[in-house]
Amino acid sequence: MEAKKNPKLDIGANSSLYFAIGLNIMLFFTYSALEMKTYERDQALLDIIQVEEELEEDIPITEQIKTPPPPPPMAAPEIITVVEDIEEIEETVIESTEITQDERIADVIEVDDVDVEEMDEDVAVPFAVVENVPVFPGCKGQNNTELKACFQEKIQQHLLKHFRYPETALEMGIHGKVFVMFEINKQGLVSGIRTRGPDKLLEKEAARIMSLLPKMIPGKQRGKAVRVPYALPINFQLLD
Repeated sequence: MEAKKNPKLDIGANSSLYFAIGLNIMLFFTYSALEMKTYERDQALLDIIQVEEELEEDIPITEQIKTPPPPPPMAAPEIITVVEDIEEIEETVIESTEITQDERIADVIEVDDVDVEEMDEDVAVPFAVVENVPVFPGCKGQNNTELKACFQEKIQQHLLKHFRYPETALEMGIHGKVFVMFEINKQGLVSGIRTRGPDKLLEKEAARIMSLLPKMIPGKQRGKAVRVPYALPINFQLLD
């Protein structure tokens, strides 16, 4: 006859569970022992002593320099000596220069005795507003408008006749527009030539062309010869 066992009283039933719990407990204690940090007692005490010595160190008291007080102001002298003026100063009397009706002017200058000289004013009148424009040689016209048109036509013919492109500027490909300003003086001659352009070579050529202009009949304003300024552009263009 076999003895019957109570399953609740069987010790080996949960042996694997108990083994796992025990293994975890041993691992926990082993990890704690490895992570625990220990310090030597002498070193800890030495650090505490050093901290206390630093805290108890006295800070030296610097000596305060006291500035001496300023000297007291000097007292004013008690005795005051009064000096009397010995020399007398003469007062200057300024007399009035105004003339009253009772006074008479000594000399009276009459208007007939004054010589009036006529001043020859050197004025410049622009070409567009001058009463009589300068007359280019060979120009004829009934009025100022016709003479202006003839003058401008003769200038264009003069440019075409004497125009010469500078060789250096041609080789370097220099081109552009040059503005030329000059005056026709009281003697009918060209003077005061000024140029402004993109290059000195072109400016020099434009001035040379204008210097070859012939002598003209000078322009007139109110019947008197005057200087007449004139300006024109000269276009230096390279042909492809």
